[in-house]
Amino acid sequence: MNRYKLNGTFFYCPVDLTLHIIGGRWKGLVIWNLRNGTKRFGELKKSLVIINDKMLSQVLRDLEENGVVLRVVHQVVPPKVEYSLTEAGKTLLPIMQMMSEYGNKYQVESDSIQEEVVVQN
Repeated sequence: MNRYKLNGTFFYCPVDLTLHIIGGRWKGLVIWNLRNGTKRFGELKKSLVIINDKMLSQVLRDLEENGVVLRVVHQVVPPKVEYSLTEAGKTLLPIMQMMSEYGNKYQVESDSIQEEVVVQN
């Protein structure tokens, strides 16, 4: 039986290890948002509208710990922190691209979306 090790944790399936790295609601979205280059925290926050600061910080920390994201702190006032994909992180982009293509199969035409209107008295 093959074993795989990441940050002191052993996995017995490479798919399990990969899902540990990119799984969850936000990790894949952060990786996908960094595909075109470096972004600051605020830029990521704007593109991931409903994520809160604490969760985004945790996701970025996890991805950095797993070698997917590089965090660069510039010693300026005010402090400037930038995030980008590492070479290992970039190897995940084909997976993310396939996930995007798969999800696109479920796209709904904007004409067929009925928005619920709430009337306030």
